[in-house]
Amino acid sequence: MSGPQTPEPALGIQGDAPTGARDEDAADGIQHSHRMLSFSDALLSIIATVMILPVTHTEISPEQFDKSIQKLLATRIAVYLMTFLIVTVAWAAHTRLFQVVGKIDDTLALLNLACMMTITFLPFTFSLMVTFPEVPLGIFLFCMCVITIGAVQALIVVYAFHFPHLLNPQIESSTHRALYRQHILGIVLRGPALCFVAAGFSLFFYPLSYLLMATVIFLPYVSKVSSWCKGRLVGPQEPPAHSMEFFTFDLHEPLSKERVEAFSDGVYAIVATLLILDICEDNVPDPRDVKEKFHGSLVAALSVYGPHFLAYFGSFATVGLLWFAHHSLFLHIRKATQSMGLLNTLSLAFVGGLPLAYQQTSAFVRQPHDELESVRVSCAIIFLASIFQFAIWTTALLHEGETLQPSARFGGREHAFMFAKLALYPCASLLAFASTCFLSRFSTAIFHLMQIAVPFAFLLLRLLVRLGLALLCAMRGLAQPATQAEEDAHAPLLPAAC
Repeated sequence: MSGPQTPEPALGIQGDAPTGARDEDAADGIQHSHRMLSFSDALLSIIATVMILPVTHTEISPEQFDKSIQKLLATRIAVYLMTFLIVTVAWAAHTRLFQVVGKIDDTLALLNLACMMTITFLPFTFSLMVTFPEVPLGIFLFCMCVITIGAVQALIVVYAFHFPHLLNPQIESSTHRALYRQHILGIVLRGPALCFVAAGFSLFFYPLSYLLMATVIFLPYVSKVSSWCKGRLVGPQEPPAHSMEFFTFDLHEPLSKERVEAFSDGVYAIVATLLILDICEDNVPDPRDVKEKFHGSLVAALSVYGPHFLAYFGSFATVGLLWFAHHSLFLHIRKATQSMGLLNTLSLAFVGGLPLAYQQTSAFVRQPHDELESVRVSCAIIFLASIFQFAIWTTALLHEGETLQPSARFGGREHAFMFAKLALYPCASLLAFASTCFLSRFSTAIFHLMQIAVPFAFLLLRLLVRLGLALLCAMRGLAQPATQAEEDAHAPLLPAAC
């Protein structure tokens, strides 16, 4: 920690050691953690996303769609969002922890598996909490899961600090390791301590337990606000010499950009997979129906499912282009802060709701009287998924010197193009939603037109950018000969002037 450049290698991708060092570590039973982290990110993204399934697979007949069913769907959507946020909190804590632990051995790998197994149980506890809201067992089990996760993570911290060669090189060579360990354990055990109190209240006054559980999600931001208030009252304080920037609750602290991208890619991949699973499950005709109703013609039987396939291709294009915009955004991001990570989480939560949008839009044939409401729900999901991507970009611009590549900053050659690319889906979905207010009879056509037009708009945007750059180059080419001719005209005068 002798200079500002020291933390950068330590916080980079762990695993870039020379081949000889890797072989020596393998001989000692030590492994680099990147493969275990990839497995953990994939597992956590699956856990966070599959909770949309109970929402999308709620069986509702046309005559059954009333206020009680709408309340049921709203409750399940709330459960999905809450579960997604809780799992992403666990993922963020895991990311922080393994920015401290640089290498693993078999013991740490097994402890990580125990942590993953406990996290996979969280969706089940949330389902219990919603299905039986008057029974405190669901809340109690949830709190016990969080306590177990915190206990396992605390064991990982204690074990890694007991064998310093497993730690991040920056910490391993520091003289403040004991203070680091105390600091990290304090942060790791804050959430479990709150859930321990919530588990006690769940036995006799469970409404207070929900408030304490919500505090677990927003604890980093509550901590930031309290630090800000303390700074206002007491005055700014200099950070201690042993402060550890990458394991605090500061909203501007760096996250592992690689792990943010890996978790995000996992969510997009799972959502795309859920779409194809839905179409394979619901749109393969029954052989008896093909024989009896369509006289053995499979083509005629499949033509009935035309709207379902149209909804699938539109939904897949939406998922793919939102991933494309996300990929382009993080291509220009140098450092992801915690506030950017929160916005990314909210965007991914609504991306995870796109299978619900597919189910809503593919049900137009079965529920024609709910067509307008389904279109508006789908437009709202797409708008929220894309507007939070745009918010990531806006947040990055506030600290562009630290967070963005030079080409994407104000005045950079990619700035206007990125702005247009990220604004395309929010504008298109908002326009489609507004159009249904005036042309409700054509809501289905408007929605499908939006899904088909946006991919072409991306291509048109790229062509316009290329055309604009070509015109600029041509204008510069015309200006340069004139300037050169003027310089040549004045050239003979230079010796005389001298």
